[in-house]
Amino acid sequence: MNPSRVLRYAVGGLGVGLIGLGAWLVAAEPAPGSVLVWLAGALVVHDGVLAPLVLAVGVLIAGRPERGLWRGALVIAGSVVLVTLPLLLRPGPPPNPSALPLPYGRNLVIVLAAVAVGAGLLHLARRWWWRRSQRRVGTDS
Repeated sequence: MNPSRVLRYAVGGLGVGLIGLGAWLVAAEPAPGSVLVWLAGALVVHDGVLAPLVLAVGVLIAGRPERGLWRGALVIAGSVVLVTLPLLLRPGPPPNPSALPLPYGRNLVIVLAAVAVGAGLLHLARRWWWRRSQRRVGTDS
């Protein structure tokens, strides 16, 4: 048995074990129905909204020469939103007053704008550098 097959079975076994642990934890909940409703909602939002959105953005940037830069910026922006959005969308006051001491909605917009501006500046710098190197190559010949 080769090492890749052993690793595949080990990771698969770990995944099955974690699924079992998750099912056991859901069953141990006082109201497992609410957890299952939340999981179904997460599945609908992921498959109905997020996945098509990611695919559409992927199609839009597929032919771009700097697609790696934009993918990186989108991964950073998505991670920031993923961490921040649950706190922003939670109804009512936070359970801990120190959980949201600042205006997180405004700050999320500022961080996303900073990521966009940073990616744009890096894109422009790379374009400028590439054009400068092309001029240098054209004059050397």
